[in-house]
Amino acid sequence: MSRIGKSPITIPSNVTVEIANNTVKVTGPLGTLSRSVPMKINVEVKDNILTVNRLSEDKKVKACHGTIRAHINNMIQGVVTPWKKQMEIRGTGYKFALKGNQLVVTAGYINPVNVDIPSGVQCSIDEDTKLTISGADKELVGQLASNIRKIRKPEPYKGKGIRYADEFIKLKAGKTAKA
Repeated sequence: MSRIGKSPITIPSNVTVEIANNTVKVTGPLGTLSRSVPMKINVEVKDNILTVNRLSEDKKVKACHGTIRAHINNMIQGVVTPWKKQMEIRGTGYKFALKGNQLVVTAGYINPVNVDIPSGVQCSIDEDTKLTISGADKELVGQLASNIRKIRKPEPYKGKGIRYADEFIKLKAGKTAKA
């Protein structure tokens, strides 16, 4: 059996979990998240402890067992404390700006790139070069951060581009002059 899948999840007191029609709905102080569960996976709540069990030994069901448990655990953690991704942009004239419900990224192109911020995700800018993305849904926060990073990936010679705050870019040596 899956090591991750068989471990129970303790539900905090300020979080409610509802299970109906193969859908798990988690409600907490930061919002409501829901996820559909495959038919052959059973989710049960007893005494503020959530367990995920599989009803079949098929290969696909075994593969989904630990994943579904991890997703539900991330949902429960997300409605209590928000998930955060911190990003920074490096380069001359590169910056972030908020304009209504859009993030405007100036990253060396002719026109600035506008990124729509989905509902349930908040963006805040510290200085012009540091961005913090936070929200209850871990997948949504991570996907938005990945999409922003794709606008201008860090290049390996000067390190210019958009990167995560804790990301390390190993810089390559440039050409050396002939003697």
